[in-house]
Amino acid sequence: MAFASFDSKRSNAPMAEINMVPLIDVMLVLLVIFIVTAPLLTHAVKLDLPKVSSQVNEVKPDKIDFAIDAKGERFWNGERVTREEAAQRFLAEGKKTVQPEIHLRADQESAYKAVAQTLADASKAGLSKVGFVSEPER
Repeated sequence: MAFASFDSKRSNAPMAEINMVPLIDVMLVLLVIFIVTAPLLTHAVKLDLPKVSSQVNEVKPDKIDFAIDAKGERFWNGERVTREEAAQRFLAEGKKTVQPEIHLRADQESAYKAVAQTLADASKAGLSKVGFVSEPER
């Protein structure tokens, strides 16, 4: 810090030091203001809310096991059906609010035509949740 002196040679030179005391005073005043006002900003209303127990009514979609064997015969949950009967059942299932999942199992020796017809019938009925079931290689 620069102190006043009676030296006439150095009296014309500017003071090159910053007086830090006013800056520290301002910082301490701001700190006190923030400490006082911070609790006022976190205003919370105490409420005694009612306690209830509710369970979600989650409707799980049905599952349809649809199989096509090597001869091209179709099976609806193990019951043998024709293509027309399967198409009618697909239409009935497509009108439900919760659409079922179709698990399609096709024999590897079955013609692709039977699988494509089944997919087309399900698509026409508005069913979109179709999954192919296969066995992993060993």
